[in-house]
Amino acid sequence: MELSNSSLEQLVKEIIAVNHAWKLACDLFEQTSSLATTLRDLKTCKQIRLLQTYGTTQVYLAIDPAESSEPLYSVRLRHSIGNRTDAEHIPIRVAQENLSSADLNRFIDNN
Repeated sequence: MELSNSSLEQLVKEIIAVNHAWKLACDLFEQTSSLATTLRDLKTCKQIRLLQTYGTTQVYLAIDPAESSEPLYSVRLRHSIGNRTDAEHIPIRVAQENLSSADLNRFIDNN
């Protein structure tokens, strides 16, 4: 099975939709339910694909300053899509588990 070549806009929409479904599954069941963990992992896969496909020129990582249970990156868009300026959050720990150090350094915006 071949992965579709989603456009930047389509991939961002998919990430947002999966993120909403994940949050709903956590509310309806529990965070450790198989549905919730599958949706969380799917969101991560789509975010990694977004970064690897469109990284640095159209998307980048920025540390999210908001209070959270663990440190987060915001997957930011260089140009907004609709009213969106990001493609949700990814825990720093998860980004480190799924990206090489070189990729992380390349994707993190230090401005």
